[in-house]
Amino acid sequence: MKRLFLYFIGFIMISSLSSCGYNTMVQKDENVEAQWANVQNAYQRRADLIPNLVNTVKGAANFEQETLTRVIEARAKATSVNISPDNLTPENIERFQQAQGELSSALSRLLVSVERYPELKANQNFLELQAQLEGTENRISVERRKFNESVQDYNSYIRSFPRNFIAGMFDFEKKGYFEAEASAQQAPTVEF
Repeated sequence: MKRLFLYFIGFIMISSLSSCGYNTMVQKDENVEAQWANVQNAYQRRADLIPNLVNTVKGAANFEQETLTRVIEARAKATSVNISPDNLTPENIERFQQAQGELSSALSRLLVSVERYPELKANQNFLELQAQLEGTENRISVERRKFNESVQDYNSYIRSFPRNFIAGMFDFEKKGYFEAEASAQQAPTVEF
């Protein structure tokens, strides 16, 4: 009889876990991981476009080699920083974002220096690559926003009562957000 009672208690506990939100926590965690993959995919698209951009720019006469070298080095560094979806801590995301920010900065310097080369600015291949990079930057922004929304949904779900107890029991931990860089707080200076 005692054994039957223990089986009954065990059955009740297992049945109650199905309504405690565990499955929803798993789904939300998977959604965060999928959104992180989309963010990485957008950054990878940008990294894939850069060699074509560099080769097109190299074709311009007397183009600054130092600028191209910085872009290539920044791309190598940005693609070497990988974060597992299981380890989306604020520190790791900041490290990833810093490497990507260096690449963005190098690309900006490259595009600014192109202004001195009218034959390059008129090159159709360069114009197409520039448009693709612009579109890719927009995709990155959209994917980062979607990632932050899925992280917010996940974090608020696992931190609300009583699910926070279940989340703690099964090691569902708070995920980190993408945050704006400190330099983004200042408006850029435009000079004519």
